[in-house]
Amino acid sequence: PLYTHRSGQKNTVLQIIDTTCTPMGARLIREWLLRPLNQLNEINQRQEAIECLIQQQTLLSEIRIFLKEIRDLERVMTRIGSASSNNPRELQTLSKALQQIPHLKKLLVDQGTQLEVAAEQLEAIPSLTDNIDNAIKDEVPLHLRDGGVIQDGYNATLDDLREAASNGRSWLATFQAEEAERTGIKTLKVRFNKVFGYYIEISKSQLDKVPEHYQRKQTLTNVERYSVPELTEYADRILGAEERAVALEQELFQNLKKETLQYLQTVQRNAQQIAYIDVIESLAERALTLDYVRPLMSEGTDIKVEEGRHPVVEQLMEHERFVPNDSILNQNDHQLILITGPNMAGKSTYIRQVALITILAHMGSFVPARRAEIGLVDRVFTRVGASDDLARGRSTFMVEMQETANILNQATDRSLIILDEIGRGTSTYDGISIAWSVAEFLTKDASFMPRTLFATHYHELTDLADILSRVKNYSVAVKEQGKKITFLRKIIPQAADKSYGIQVARLAGLPSVVVERAESILASLEQTGQLETAALRAVRNRQPKMSQDQNQLDLL
Repeated sequence: PLYTHRSGQKNTVLQIIDTTCTPMGARLIREWLLRPLNQLNEINQRQEAIECLIQQQTLLSEIRIFLKEIRDLERVMTRIGSASSNNPRELQTLSKALQQIPHLKKLLVDQGTQLEVAAEQLEAIPSLTDNIDNAIKDEVPLHLRDGGVIQDGYNATLDDLREAASNGRSWLATFQAEEAERTGIKTLKVRFNKVFGYYIEISKSQLDKVPEHYQRKQTLTNVERYSVPELTEYADRILGAEERAVALEQELFQNLKKETLQYLQTVQRNAQQIAYIDVIESLAERALTLDYVRPLMSEGTDIKVEEGRHPVVEQLMEHERFVPNDSILNQNDHQLILITGPNMAGKSTYIRQVALITILAHMGSFVPARRAEIGLVDRVFTRVGASDDLARGRSTFMVEMQETANILNQATDRSLIILDEIGRGTSTYDGISIAWSVAEFLTKDASFMPRTLFATHYHELTDLADILSRVKNYSVAVKEQGKKITFLRKIIPQAADKSYGIQVARLAGLPSVVVERAESILASLEQTGQLETAALRAVRNRQPKMSQDQNQLDLL
């Protein structure tokens, strides 16, 4: 699949093509994949930008280096704008990201593609980054309330308050040492809490040495807490300076947030252009690494792919080589490609491969093939078995028919349709009849010729190629060795001569007695001719006339 909420990105096209460096780029590449283009000039602009980086691999590497220093500008600005957010690290993240912009602009100037256009719209905002860097310390706490956020030298009043608080702490240390010496209480400590402020703490073993002018504040298990006027008076001055310093820090920080938010639109515009650059470089990196080619896009209706590959499956094959296949679709003699062959042979992989190559081409990406020509499509419709979900009760004939009806009612002359095993959810003859009728519907009208790949295990449908000139038979090559078969994964221009169902059953591990009995039953049916019933002959021989006003797929 392209993308699925059920399995996230694992084993999807998105996982394969997304090597973006920024969160904005990751969101945009997903959007491009889910919303392909159908304007030729826009597709070509993206392709030209990708090709520019492919031809300059050093440039590509340098761009990725700077992009990796950029965090999520869109989310950062949202958090900065939140009244409840007072994390100074968000401002640092923004400043660091904005400081990468001059480097990107320098790299992309004079490139002559949309990359240059994107770079020209980037704005570094040096006045803001300088102010943030001058205001915020390099090492800051996670929360503003912890203090120590604003740089020394940024605000004179704050510096004075900090100095007063610092001098006060020095006085406290001196006071503690002098009192311990004067009283002879070596364990005397000056401590602080939010209830009493600063106080003197003495262990109970030393209580006989406590001076009379000490005022008891609290008795604990092992210690007594006292205050003296001199400590209380000076502590008030210390606490006042510290509190005013924290309050001033908060005020300065809020002012910095307000200044930052004045550049909201500029930062958002930067995020959009950085995302564009990121997606282009990701697609270029993937094209280089995975050996993708630039597809030739046109206003025509032909789809020609030489040695095309499934972008996901080829990456999952660790111990064998993916077998590439050619594809041709047009509105002349290859409008509907009927693909037959045994289960597990690769029919479904092949038809999905063509759809994915087409979608990648329309998002502006390069594609997994040796060569590709893609005529624009307006929609890609799929009715494939991979969408079944037994756990949710969705593998039903009704759902299959609903999806098929939607395709036939919504498709246009420029659509690409992928059909996998239409009619399998009902009886054999009902299934053949429906599949046959669907194929006729898609090929009989000269004003409605959507390019279609139709995979089926109904070999009776291959007779359609003798009746309809735009239908062609293809199959998956199989090598037979006695009762054993080997799937060659190669698509060849001919109908499959048999279903190989029993051989596949043997491969699947059915007990030999079951397989042998199936062979016996099949031989008997073939000998008596019961496989060719009157109902089936009627389907094969009929040639209905189609009315433009008749909805022949009103199956529900």
